[in-house]
Amino acid sequence: MFSWTDRELNEEQDAAVRFEGSQFLVACPGSGKTRTLTYKIAYELSRLTCKRQFVVAITYTNRAADEIHERIEALGVDTTQLWIGTIHAFCLEWILKPYGIYEPALAHGFGILDLHEREKLLEELCEPYREQRVTFWDCDYYFTRTNYYLGCRDARKHSLIEAVLERYFQILLERRLVDFEMILRYAYQLTTAKPAISQILANLFSIILVDEYQDTKEIQYEIVASILRAGAGQTKLFMVGDPNQGIFGSLGGYPIELGELTAKSGIQIEPRALSRNYRSSQRIIDYFGNFNVHGTTIVAAGGRRDFPSKVTYNPRIDRENLADEVARLIRHSIEDLGIHPDEICVVAPQWPYLTAMTKALVVRLPDRQFNGPGIVPFARDIENFWYKVARLALTEPSPQLYVRRLRWAGEVLAGLNDAGVDVSAVSRKHLLRECNTVQIDESDGLTYLHAFFDALFERLDVSYEAFGGLLSAYTDFFDASQARIQRLRDDGVDGIEDLAFFKRAFQPRSGITVSTIHGVKGAEFDVVIGYALLEGMVPHFNDADGDASAQKMLYVVGSRARKHLHLFSEAGRPRGRRDVYLPTRRLAAYRFEYDTI
Repeated sequence: MFSWTDRELNEEQDAAVRFEGSQFLVACPGSGKTRTLTYKIAYELSRLTCKRQFVVAITYTNRAADEIHERIEALGVDTTQLWIGTIHAFCLEWILKPYGIYEPALAHGFGILDLHEREKLLEELCEPYREQRVTFWDCDYYFTRTNYYLGCRDARKHSLIEAVLERYFQILLERRLVDFEMILRYAYQLTTAKPAISQILANLFSIILVDEYQDTKEIQYEIVASILRAGAGQTKLFMVGDPNQGIFGSLGGYPIELGELTAKSGIQIEPRALSRNYRSSQRIIDYFGNFNVHGTTIVAAGGRRDFPSKVTYNPRIDRENLADEVARLIRHSIEDLGIHPDEICVVAPQWPYLTAMTKALVVRLPDRQFNGPGIVPFARDIENFWYKVARLALTEPSPQLYVRRLRWAGEVLAGLNDAGVDVSAVSRKHLLRECNTVQIDESDGLTYLHAFFDALFERLDVSYEAFGGLLSAYTDFFDASQARIQRLRDDGVDGIEDLAFFKRAFQPRSGITVSTIHGVKGAEFDVVIGYALLEGMVPHFNDADGDASAQKMLYVVGSRARKHLHLFSEAGRPRGRRDVYLPTRRLAAYRFEYDTI
């Protein structure tokens, strides 16, 4: 039985891990949510009594799944009976692949539409509506139980977007392809039409854990609830998140209420909370607590709760002088306060503003390294087979990465098996040895990957060109990567094609982080510098939630900071031809005793 000491978990965390039934856990920022989730998974794995049962954990990102998986392995717990990944990966592996034969659209096989191919197809379909300014960016949508909803809030475009999507769905049906939203739709339809599927899964899963529940869509709740209903209590639920950080509402995510969850699942669920913030000072908590939409209890409990934090806000600085001021704050943090560059984050609502800022900061701080987790020079499509091979190609053998690379090798072998390649004689360790043997002398990232893939498959004696699925994915991967590199070049990111830039995608974070508000969720830094906090960006002009959305985004930005927080609503940023952006109303109205530096 997995056990721990009282130094590892506090009373709230310990109670959540040990609780026997289903629970709904609201966790404030910095409360040790990931640690609690990790220990809960480890505890439940150690209690399994049947080799045919699984612990299932659904995370919002693949990166989170990797992190939690590695933490559990570091605790010395066997993860053989753990499945962890995103809801899309869950639906593919447990529902669509084994039971797709019962859905007419999937019965004769199906493929996953590559993100690059999706973009190309939608751009082509939007071309007739160019004069009406309809682009593929307008074509985001999400399914509910009964229909689909458009992400675009401009009602004047809706009829045109619906015409585009009608043709889009028809083409995908003809080509036997599904996109990520369709994965969820078909999983829901299968579990609804064939209740036996949910019953089988309920018999297999001892517990389902859902992380970041506030970003979950209605149809995702329905899929999980169908399994829980079928289990009638034998499958437990552990749902954890923070409703104040639900900033994906435009994509259909929302923080479900306990009553609604209980009604959907048909099981008894215990409400619990993690209320102790171990991350931030009391002053930082007081600041972002003003944007606490859902009234979550937050108590400063960490060693830095009495730290004399500086919180600044500048709504007057001109856009032309913004980079100079951000550079000054970075220099002040490093040189005067002794903050390590790795513990500084620059955050804005959208990537175009970040790439421009990063370029400006590199000029002003040439001796500093900047790390942008969203600036990845190759197609980051986790379902593309060659992305999985690229992870092995772009990481070096090391004791620290061995377990992760071994797991990735298993995913590559599974992908080969799905494509029809006989890999029965190839173990994960053998594949890793072959990867480690390949030596390519090349500094261009895409050229390196081309050569690595060819060399590896020659060593494996596999001609990937003979397998249609692998060849199609190969073309998609490199076409999407080339397009991504060109876009980043156009945005002013220099050296993006270098192999060193490619390898940085899988290295531990180093240097000053630049990220979007959405991308920084889950991270924490000593110093957070946020800018472009402007009405129309925070909240986004397409966001129907208005002030509530703005509060949640400001809550996320503020709660990332441990020690110091610096915010800007810069003046003079153009909005259209004749207008400029104004400060976010909710932020401008906040009467706080700001500091000056």
